[in-house]
Amino acid sequence: MSKRKHAPITPQVAITPELRDWILGSARSGVDIAGMLHLMRNAGYAEGQAKRILSKVLDRPGLGMDLSFKGASGARTKHPTPPFVEVDGRQVNVSVAVETPIIRVLDNLLSDEECDALIEQSRPRMQRALTLDAEGRQQLDPRRTNNGMFFNLGETELLERIEQRIAELVELPVSHGEGMQILNYQRHQQYEPHWDWFDPKQQGFSQVTAHGGQRVASIIMYLNTPTRGGGTHFPHVDLTVTARRGSAVYFAYEGGDKPSLHAGLPVLEGEKWIATKWLRERPYI
Repeated sequence: MSKRKHAPITPQVAITPELRDWILGSARSGVDIAGMLHLMRNAGYAEGQAKRILSKVLDRPGLGMDLSFKGASGARTKHPTPPFVEVDGRQVNVSVAVETPIIRVLDNLLSDEECDALIEQSRPRMQRALTLDAEGRQQLDPRRTNNGMFFNLGETELLERIEQRIAELVELPVSHGEGMQILNYQRHQQYEPHWDWFDPKQQGFSQVTAHGGQRVASIIMYLNTPTRGGGTHFPHVDLTVTARRGSAVYFAYEGGDKPSLHAGLPVLEGEKWIATKWLRERPYI
């Protein structure tokens, strides 16, 4: 650790701007939780006090009790365990669990009111959805024929609440999530088979992973129920997750993980609205 990184730490209870900047800067540079706790203890913080401060600044409930979190090598999500998980006062049922690849179907992750609100808040900003090319630039892609938009992290009170719920569900800080993307698929629109992780062999890998590192997991939340079609298909296990309002599919992966190949199947009747959350191995800030 450099002298500059030690400087902001002082033995006081208040979370000063300097202390907050030090914690976030340390996380961005790959310092793990155990390392930050060690430095804070040496500076005079009590163990419990240091844990509470890190938990608050990094938006990670119970973070102090989980020292397996690795900032240097890259954090991984905790996979929701059947039959259910209690988060944010909700019982989220894990109705399907697949181990290779890691897939969980989550029922009751969002309320009907939350689904409707996300759709309405996103409508004014919808435009043709893009993908990232090998250099990390956004591009039109014939494989993706739908419209979409991105919210900023914590942009609204609703977004903050859902992002915190997801953080508790997978035990990864809110700061590790990309801004939520809302997508709308009309009849016959789809997203052909693809991976969400970034290919380390691609020339632009360093650009797309410069902030936050590699993607480690995805959560696709269904904001409505299409009349027909529109499910999420995983061809390696021949599994199709039905799009049902309020439910979600969670899947985890590593770069080069072929079984996590998935597709947004064509909407055959009606339309489909989803909210996608991609999670990174390091803070995406």
